[in-house]
Amino acid sequence: MTAILCDPRAEAVLERLAGQADRQEAEMTAYYDAKRRAAKRTTDPDSKADMDFVRDKLVALDPEKCALCYLLCRSLGARRVVEFGTSFGVSTIYLAAAVRDNVREGGGEGVVIGTEIEPTKASVANANLEEAGLAAYVDVRVGDARETLRGIGAPVDFLLLDSWIPLVRPVMDVMAPQLRPGAIVLCDNVERYEKEYADYTALVRDPGNGFRSVLLSHQGGLELSVKLP
Repeated sequence: MTAILCDPRAEAVLERLAGQADRQEAEMTAYYDAKRRAAKRTTDPDSKADMDFVRDKLVALDPEKCALCYLLCRSLGARRVVEFGTSFGVSTIYLAAAVRDNVREGGGEGVVIGTEIEPTKASVANANLEEAGLAAYVDVRVGDARETLRGIGAPVDFLLLDSWIPLVRPVMDVMAPQLRPGAIVLCDNVERYEKEYADYTALVRDPGNGFRSVLLSHQGGLELSVKLP
């Protein structure tokens, strides 16, 4: 799937990160299997214990979903993209590649504004973006996204929501007024955690709130929403 970028330098970084994720998979499977066997698996997908466990894990957006992000940003001619949940920068590479390609073909300037609450993850993400040759197109902001995403400065073309579920609706409340008409919002795992995302889907699925939305049932579900004029 990484060949969609047509960028050997970025694809090499993505391949390295995919290998890292594969090496972590056995540990993650064992962790969650043990919780299920002990009947302690919480319905909260982001319990403190789980958050502590995944702190150094590469829990990235699926490659197919990343490719979709790239294509949607290219189709929009996106110049200003926001990502809630940068982590180690996998999806950020796809977003930055799309912005770079749009700028190269159409001129002007472009940026991906990423957000990450863990300073160590943000540091690694920046290093990965530098290695991929895309750091010039990304501004990773460290801290609480409800604060770091205030006052973006220009209308946003594309928003990716892929982070701690309890903060998704509050972050969307901050971002919604900053989206341009026709902007696209993607939110991951909405079908898998339907109950936890109820406050978010109540917003984007009600046409009275200024969005049209559809659930793509693929690997946990991906909610695709468009902001109306």
